[in-house]
Amino acid sequence: MPRENLNDILVFIAVAREKSFTRAAAKLGVSQSALSHTIRDLEARLGLRLLTRTTRSVSTTEAGEELFQAVAPRVEEIDASIAALSDFRDKPAGIIRITAADHPVETVIWPKLRKLLPAYPDIKVEVTVDYGLSNIVEDRYDIGVRFGDQVAKDMIAVRISPDIPMAIVGSPGYFANRDLPKTPEDLLRHECITLRMTTTKALYAWELKKGKRETQVRATGQVTVNTQPQMVQAALDGFGLAFVPEDAVVQHMRNGHLQSVLRDWCPVWPGYRAYYPSRRQTSRAFSLVIDALKHQS
Repeated sequence: MPRENLNDILVFIAVAREKSFTRAAAKLGVSQSALSHTIRDLEARLGLRLLTRTTRSVSTTEAGEELFQAVAPRVEEIDASIAALSDFRDKPAGIIRITAADHPVETVIWPKLRKLLPAYPDIKVEVTVDYGLSNIVEDRYDIGVRFGDQVAKDMIAVRISPDIPMAIVGSPGYFANRDLPKTPEDLLRHECITLRMTTTKALYAWELKKGKRETQVRATGQVTVNTQPQMVQAALDGFGLAFVPEDAVVQHMRNGHLQSVLRDWCPVWPGYRAYYPSRRQTSRAFSLVIDALKHQS
């Protein structure tokens, strides 16, 4: 393949992945007009339209999607192989990109990374807080973090935390003139601090469990947020009940700022897993980060 075709295909992959000429141009460090010119030349040489452009978005055509799915994974493998060459240096080096929600970042990932990184100054980490359950291959993350039952079966998964007990909590001020909920149905008569899911844009339904009995509660209330720390703060401020990991509020419960209810209905969720594609060729820097994150039971 002529070198210019390969370079142009790399440009196409960047635009297809970002779904935006503007974002792809910024990532590649070139002008948007130069990027558009490159794509037009590639489409002319192939005799195929690869991208559909509107004023607001860019998407792949059927031919473009087939090209992207065929070529992008191979480019990822090449990038991983090049990154692995850092193992031949005296010190492990490279950028490790991680995507996770804020709770595992605060309670698991950062506490472990801050012990690892001082010993390896050439390893750089980029941590992105995201509730959207990103596709780590398409979005070019090295590691994703999810609950154990949320990891796709074609991924390698490594446990990085114990199981996570959940809690429903409210402030004493909120409960001052209200009866405590005794059943999940009682929650429908309470103000609940709801979580807006990034991916679906829907409100998260509280998943409760008592023994073998399971139920989902479509909680509603005055306040809707999109991160767990916001939920905790709204509960502390008396705006209603929050359904959050217990370790995020245990200190507030100990000092009396929050009160736990429906404890027998609060489930224990599978612990967090760090996951990555099974075909990945790992670098020494990547292996060090994964080993540091592993849960020591």
